[in-house]
Amino acid sequence: MWRKLHSLPGLLTAVFLIVLAVTGTILSISPALERSGAIVPAVGEVTVAQLAERVTAHYPGTEQIKRLPSGGVVVYYMNDGNPGADRVNPITGQGIAPYQPSAFFRWIKDLHRAFLMDNGGRLIAGVSAFLMVLMCISGAFMLSRRAGGWGALLRPFKGAGDHRIHSELARFAVIGLLLSALTGSYMSAVRFGLLPQVVGSEPDFPAEVSGGTPAVIGSLKALKNTDLSNLHDLVFPYPNDPQDVFSLSTRQGAGFIDQSTGEMLQYEATPVNSQLYDWMMRLHTGEGLWWLGLILGATALTVPVLSISGTRIWWKRRRATGRVLDNADIATADTIILVGTENNTTWGFARDLHEQMAAAGRRVLSVDMNQLADTYPQATTLLVLTSTYGDGGAPTSANKFMEKLHHFHAPNGLQFAVLGFGDKQFASFCKFAIQVDKGLAFIGLERLAAVGFVDRKSTEQFTEWGNRIAVVTGVPLALSHNPVPTTRFELALVDRADFGVAVQAPTSILRFGPASGKKILWGLFRKKANQLPGFDAGDLIGILPPGGKAPRYYSLASSNEDGLLEICVRKQPDGLCSGFLHNLTPGDRIQGFIQHNPNFRPAAGHHPTILIGAGAGIGPLTGFIRKNNAKHPMYLYWGGRNPQSDFLYEPELSRYLEDSRLSGLNTAFSRAPESAYVQDKISEDASNVCHMIETGAQILVCGGRDMASSVKQVINEILLPLNLDVDTLERDGRYLEDVY
Repeated sequence: MWRKLHSLPGLLTAVFLIVLAVTGTILSISPALERSGAIVPAVGEVTVAQLAERVTAHYPGTEQIKRLPSGGVVVYYMNDGNPGADRVNPITGQGIAPYQPSAFFRWIKDLHRAFLMDNGGRLIAGVSAFLMVLMCISGAFMLSRRAGGWGALLRPFKGAGDHRIHSELARFAVIGLLLSALTGSYMSAVRFGLLPQVVGSEPDFPAEVSGGTPAVIGSLKALKNTDLSNLHDLVFPYPNDPQDVFSLSTRQGAGFIDQSTGEMLQYEATPVNSQLYDWMMRLHTGEGLWWLGLILGATALTVPVLSISGTRIWWKRRRATGRVLDNADIATADTIILVGTENNTTWGFARDLHEQMAAAGRRVLSVDMNQLADTYPQATTLLVLTSTYGDGGAPTSANKFMEKLHHFHAPNGLQFAVLGFGDKQFASFCKFAIQVDKGLAFIGLERLAAVGFVDRKSTEQFTEWGNRIAVVTGVPLALSHNPVPTTRFELALVDRADFGVAVQAPTSILRFGPASGKKILWGLFRKKANQLPGFDAGDLIGILPPGGKAPRYYSLASSNEDGLLEICVRKQPDGLCSGFLHNLTPGDRIQGFIQHNPNFRPAAGHHPTILIGAGAGIGPLTGFIRKNNAKHPMYLYWGGRNPQSDFLYEPELSRYLEDSRLSGLNTAFSRAPESAYVQDKISEDASNVCHMIETGAQILVCGGRDMASSVKQVINEILLPLNLDVDTLERDGRYLEDVY
């Protein structure tokens, strides 16, 4: 419900909302500009009587004195029969500059209020504002769901692309946009009679006045009792007419003043609904609240970006629904592939699986999970590929699946396997896939294999899952779908440092520079070959070795600012890509592409950073230390095999300790006399680790899955006295993993 309430109004009013937002941002500058040129006395410093006396001394033909919402004062006067208007200094009454409202801002205001039309334009603006109210409310609920609860809205968001941009901007802007939309809706509803009309506070003209000799304006009692801060305007009586009166309008009300006695006549207090409307106007425009106007203007600037990113998200979601791949129908298919996706990515993996199953002679039907039929009479294999949405929810193309599952009649012998897609940085990683796996088992289906997981669209993990399915089904599968654009650049090996041969763990630090002699196409631009693409330590380079079907990803230990691309690679037994890289000699070339990994980065700020790794996992951690030029507290816990054979980056780490980019180094070597692992060193240093976490430290772990699992167990033990656990730190963005 929330999604429809959010997306449909946005699609219907996107153009109007962008116009309202851009014009609103421009108008938000006006109050601040007016305030910057205004002289505003403190409350109680100047009375209206003093102001009038000072102004008339310099402007004998004064007809009206008006206090602008910005606090500035304007005098309207006649001089030799010619009207004029000046800004004045309320302290001295002297003129500052001629007053002329900006024609540009007036035109922008007309565009903002009514799209340069009359009532029809005002109606469109009002409806758009009301729909924005609905979008803000529904968007807030969706943000809460995505973040994992209302309390999590203050924590760092994870993810990337349009969803990340949309969520971050919405979180920043939602309160300001809601305030603008609510006040705009209110004023529009009043104008069109949907709410009570504002009743004016103008009193009737007095039936009797004294008609005596006009007193000195500075002595008039009613004016002396009125502070300048409350003034709206003061209209002077017609010259030489003792029966005319002053007309005074303030925040509290309006009345007439006898120019002889100074007494207030026919006073009328401002009605409550008029005061409310005035406040709504001030909150909407920022007039009189210039700082609020700038804040609302800044939030309005997000609307064009939110409109574009929201439209892109909607389009991807729409493309993700109603998809069907088939070489069979419901009645004849022996293999069913069900796909749950939010933005269409999972369908790419499903297509690869479908085509290879069909090529092996299977009769395959692939559909959205929401298109689950009541039964598949001939089916023997059911494969489910699904992502997870938000805090463990179903993606768009699977949001009706669990309900449909209650009516599903499985044929005898139907076996199933589930593969989940997600990002391990999210606490609810593949939660929906796990629910689907349990749901299928609950209705009596037999598992082909335990539920599998693909982290951040990993081709390698998809391939591994396919190999397991091939074994249990007897269908030859070589899954290799790569959803990452493979626009590649060419690199040449500059130098290498080799370690670990003596302990049967050959590991190399490889440094590449841009290949020379030709131009390479990167994205939409042609760059010279002596340039590197943009990347940071912690990002990934994808390399497809000769004869390989799927790229292998390696974490980067450098940034493009270093002028080199550096990776740390351990040679795996029968490893096609690692073997290829280990056989390179200086001058040899490779091709690769960058996959950015913004969810694995040290947080900004002065809190300590705890880096934990083993083996080649030290690569990106060293890159983080290298960039720590601000010398924030940074501690490294790392494990190898033998300090004489595979102490990776030892000279660099020593330099970083000396120049304070690295605050502390704690190493463990499993084949040294001490025979310790990195988790042992963390446990030995538990009190320091606990203190750093208690003071806001962030933990980044890089290396093998077994090591990461052992580290997580030790950290959980350390956190017990703090009533914390790793899951909580992960939700707060304070525990990040890059494991393989």
